[in-house]
Amino acid sequence: QVQLLESGGGLVQPGGSLRLSCAASGLTFSVYRMSWFRQAPGKEREFVARIEADGGRILYADSVKGRFIISRDNVRDILYLQMHDLTPQDTAVYRCHAVDHSFQNQYWGQGTRVTVSS
Repeated sequence: QVQLLESGGGLVQPGGSLRLSCAASGLTFSVYRMSWFRQAPGKEREFVARIEADGGRILYADSVKGRFIISRDNVRDILYLQMHDLTPQDTAVYRCHAVDHSFQNQYWGQGTRVTVSS
């Protein structure tokens, strides 16, 4: 059974930092492209960042470029999102997503909530 379990969310003040984690199990993590998405209250789901299976290619949404860093540990099967200079506009539920090279197998985590507020 595939499981993606996010953690690390919480309440942080504007300008603060958080590191999200997504622990994967039940799949061969190292062959999956991994991404972070987020959904703010009343808004549609938004792409945040993506990292290829081998970690060689990374893509960020313009809204987080220069502030967020996506990374992965293919030994421990964990995806990370380091977030800096957080603003209230970053408030959302953050979910990790896994998809294999065929795009036929994809999975979502349940999400972790990030609230940026003073």
